[in-house]
Amino acid sequence: MTYRSARGRLVLLATVLGSALVFVDSTVVVIALPHIAEDLGATTADLQWTVNGYGLTLAAFLLLGGTLGDRLGRRRVFLVGTVWFALASLACTLAPGVGWLIAARALQGVGGALLTPGSLAILQSSFGPDDRGRAIGVWSGMSGLSGALAPFIGGWIVGVASWRWVFAINLPLAVAVLVVTLRAVPETRDPDAARQLDVTGTVLGAVGLAGLTYGFTALGSDPGPAVAALAVGVVALVAFVVVEAHAKAPVLPPALFRWRPFAGANGATLLVYAALSGTFFFLVVTLQVVAGYSPLAAGVAPLPVTLLLLGLSPTAGSLGARLGPRLPMTAGPLIGSVGVALLAGIGPHAPYVTRVLPGVVLVGLGLAATVAPLTTTALGAAPDHLVGAASGVNNAVARVAGLLAVAVLPVAAGVGDSMTDAATLEPAHRIAMLACAGLMAGGGIVALMTIPTRAADVRPPV
Repeated sequence: MTYRSARGRLVLLATVLGSALVFVDSTVVVIALPHIAEDLGATTADLQWTVNGYGLTLAAFLLLGGTLGDRLGRRRVFLVGTVWFALASLACTLAPGVGWLIAARALQGVGGALLTPGSLAILQSSFGPDDRGRAIGVWSGMSGLSGALAPFIGGWIVGVASWRWVFAINLPLAVAVLVVTLRAVPETRDPDAARQLDVTGTVLGAVGLAGLTYGFTALGSDPGPAVAALAVGVVALVAFVVVEAHAKAPVLPPALFRWRPFAGANGATLLVYAALSGTFFFLVVTLQVVAGYSPLAAGVAPLPVTLLLLGLSPTAGSLGARLGPRLPMTAGPLIGSVGVALLAGIGPHAPYVTRVLPGVVLVGLGLAATVAPLTTTALGAAPDHLVGAASGVNNAVARVAGLLAVAVLPVAAGVGDSMTDAATLEPAHRIAMLACAGLMAGGGIVALMTIPTRAADVRPPV
């Protein structure tokens, strides 16, 4: 279908709303972390797991979600994921303790893993080649709009009501996703996809990620079990690679990574999204604990990032299609890295206009230049029949990046047992921001070395 058709707009709306479930939830939960800690007596590790319990299952099952969509129908799996996510959000709302909350967040991640790859796969399979870049650019920008609204909603809710309501807002949004999807989204699947599922690969991938996440999270407080978990994680991931190389229907098709643009796009994704996740995890908490911002003010502080994504992503998608993806995918992360480095200077009573806004604006400009060409390249560098798997891979890489960043950075930066101690958090924030700036710049360098200059050269050989 075409971008300008009425049904095409509704398909785009369904995918944007579905993605907004994941984007909004991620944003408002980080805003609520200090209040969750106060209400439930959560430690730094508990807060990390509140974020990473969700990120772990999301990353572990994204590949399975993409594969299920290719085989069973992308629309069907997208709908199932939306319902699952809504029910898990209700469980988060009712959580009586931090253990319950972490478990419910893990269930949320499973739902997100089912619906997230479907959103991009639906766009890729529904629109013609001439409209895909623009549709994905609009998807990026409109998803940014949901991110722009989330800080207002989340910060206001946390300030006047309770952190529990940041999960309850997912319920009406999920209903809207279901209504629009049932009305407009066509069913698509890969008719040649194998019917069996790669259970062994999925389990090994989940165990590997869980081992690394637990190991890095516990490394500062409990080094013995942490080292053992890291060893289990590494062994499981090595076994995962071996199994996928020999599986008849691998959840992660190794052939995708033999094509340099696909491998490069996902390498850049890993570094850019690790930097992005680490930046916002620390920024929103530091503004509250160190700089004395209210939850609403801290949540709204990164707003220029989402506004710039909203306003510039469609243009970036179109320019990437005309001028080639290498230039924006190289320049964007380098610009963003400068912005992240500027955010390292936040201290007590930091004024927003001079200490926060310049860095946030540069991060927004960098991401606006990067996201749409990066996503289009990651999907365009895969054969059409593997678009669901490619979407799952790219989303999984982004989620794994965020997962590891949140697990590693607090330990590496020296946060300690409490993220509500301003004296400890201020120097840790500085270290974390400089590390994230280096990761962001690394993403631009990877793109420069691996991404073709011309958009036509992204497509894999037949």
